[in-house]
Amino acid sequence: MTNRREDCFAVGGAMLPVAQALALLDQRVTPVEGVELVPLRLARGRVLAADLLSRQARPGADNAAVDGYALAFADLAPSGPTRLDLCGRAAAGRALEGAWRPRGAIRVFTGATLPGACDTVAMQEDVTIEGESVIIPAGLRRGANRRRAGEDFAAGARLLSAGRCLQPQDIALAAAAGEASLTIRRKLRIALFSTGDELREPNTGREPDGTSGGVFDANRYLLGALLDGPGVSLHDLGILPDRAEAVRQALAAAAAGHDLLLTSGGVSAGEEDHVRAAVAELGHLHFWRLAMKPGRPLVLGQIGEAVFLGLPGNPVAAMVCFLLFCRPLLRRLMGAPAGAARRYPVVADFTFTKKAGRQEWLRGRLERRDGRLYVTPFPRQGSGIISSLVESDGLIELADEVTAVAPGAIVPFLPFDDAGDGDGDGAQAAEGDR
Repeated sequence: MTNRREDCFAVGGAMLPVAQALALLDQRVTPVEGVELVPLRLARGRVLAADLLSRQARPGADNAAVDGYALAFADLAPSGPTRLDLCGRAAAGRALEGAWRPRGAIRVFTGATLPGACDTVAMQEDVTIEGESVIIPAGLRRGANRRRAGEDFAAGARLLSAGRCLQPQDIALAAAAGEASLTIRRKLRIALFSTGDELREPNTGREPDGTSGGVFDANRYLLGALLDGPGVSLHDLGILPDRAEAVRQALAAAAAGHDLLLTSGGVSAGEEDHVRAAVAELGHLHFWRLAMKPGRPLVLGQIGEAVFLGLPGNPVAAMVCFLLFCRPLLRRLMGAPAGAARRYPVVADFTFTKKAGRQEWLRGRLERRDGRLYVTPFPRQGSGIISSLVESDGLIELADEVTAVAPGAIVPFLPFDDAGDGDGDGAQAAEGDR
């Protein structure tokens, strides 16, 4: 990590706009060091550490794009059909049988290298065979059905750039270039915590009794599933109690062996919220308190070499903040461009009002009518309602300056199923979301 300025941006002051927070994240966070050589079959979803250059052209020579007959365009009559002698046969990966000669044609199959002066291929269904001759119809253009040498890529071409998050098609391109492995950024070491005395592990015998305010810890399972990927080594460090010293000790220990500390809860301003203070004591804060809903009490900080991201404790707010901030943070740490979640324009099928000066995200459901996608907010927008995440298709984004939405307006939509490389709540949430 570099750029570790000892400051705290917007702590205790005006709430920071989301766009400025994302810009700060991009400025303050740098990629982790370390690379490894990874076989192609294990490289999907990992980030390329060095440009991949081709060692040779593909294809290496002109070849046939179809099954047919290879010929020299110069041998064709200017008008009318042309009779050519059959003088050989060529298949992909095999040596030419026979030899091309002027006014001759070679029987070829897809991928076969074009021999001699052959620069054009007639499709087999367009020609007529008469004994040892082939009749080529008029109208064939020069270079028809020919793949040129280097058509896919030339020798020395940059095939993939450093920082690219590898997709299946990238793996195919690397294999086509003859690479068996790639130089990849090492996996991120991530420590995951939940915080709060009210939290219980599912099915451990400590059932919430309905009077103590206890709940099962859903956030760690949510975040663990969101973090599950080939570029991450995740360590689940359990639930931290609401005790300042225990929180401080746990964060200090985790920072020593991880690239990212990710927590949920304990980052607001209540007397039992100890996480933010511990980060400030052990390291420093980049920002806290954003002009967004849900997700206002979000913390980005630094403890030693480890980046710290503290998410709100309400599950919906935690997911919104993960999709908006943690995904680009992960990409930045991996050495890829941070990027932004994709937005798609859809038609509002609702009326809504909000305050200016903050971004809001509403969980919404899509419906296709008359060839257009319409979105309606989920009826219950509380940031603790996990079922709303399940029963919604994604998030309706309402920008800072928006104060009202009317039916028919075009609004940006972040679908949950596009959250691979998505977020919101419109109802009143507690000012101190844990």
